[in-house]
Amino acid sequence: MNNALNAFSLAGRVALVSGASSGIGRAVAQALAAAGAQVLVVARRAEALQQTVALIEQQGGQAAALVADLSDFDGLAELVARAGEPFGAPDILVNAAGLNLRQRVDEISPQSWDQTLDINLKVPFFLARAMVPAMKAKGWGRVINIASLQSQRAFANSLPYGASKGGVAQMTRAMAEAWSAEGIGCNAIAPGFFPTELTAPVFEDSDRSQQLADQTAIGRNGQLSDLDGPLIFLCSRASDYVTGQVLFVDGGFTAK
Repeated sequence: MNNALNAFSLAGRVALVSGASSGIGRAVAQALAAAGAQVLVVARRAEALQQTVALIEQQGGQAAALVADLSDFDGLAELVARAGEPFGAPDILVNAAGLNLRQRVDEISPQSWDQTLDINLKVPFFLARAMVPAMKAKGWGRVINIASLQSQRAFANSLPYGASKGGVAQMTRAMAEAWSAEGIGCNAIAPGFFPTELTAPVFEDSDRSQQLADQTAIGRNGQLSDLDGPLIFLCSRASDYVTGQVLFVDGGFTAK
């Protein structure tokens, strides 16, 4: 039993979490640190990142902040080099940065389309590809992408977001095909409705929020702590034979 439990430990691992200044990204960083990983949090907002670091350190974890614009693709090599400075090269990557502009179909411009697809789909691929060589050198790694209910379902005023998240599901499978033979597990978590900055408009509407809760099999919307167990599983040795999968953590929303 002890060996089975040890398989979930992240002691000795280094994780990089993008979009860790708030919401799911911050919750992910806290969970990984609580499981024993040293965590590098990355986003553009310096003050919010420092708040994430402070929360982790208050809980006895280890974390460092790296302020960066992930959409600056020319700077990815430098970003990855800097990422290794606090704790060594990361062997876990969680792509949690995301964008949903919630535009009506007739409001979508080529610019807003590209902005959404860049953050939600392009950044995760190129960041992962830049980090994979260090994982290959260790013979072990994890890439966790954040998919969505919209990887399978359509919602109003979210066409570019839904397109990007459908792409994330397929990108995850393609990453697994490319890198799993070298010890790098590639999976995605698809959250249901959780209270974050992105979903604030939903939770501010009590009727809409209750309607979505009623759509789940469990009967409630998500709490960020609901993500901890699935996340730790996919980031640890416990998932060594699991790759190319999209795990829906949605209270059974997609089961109905």
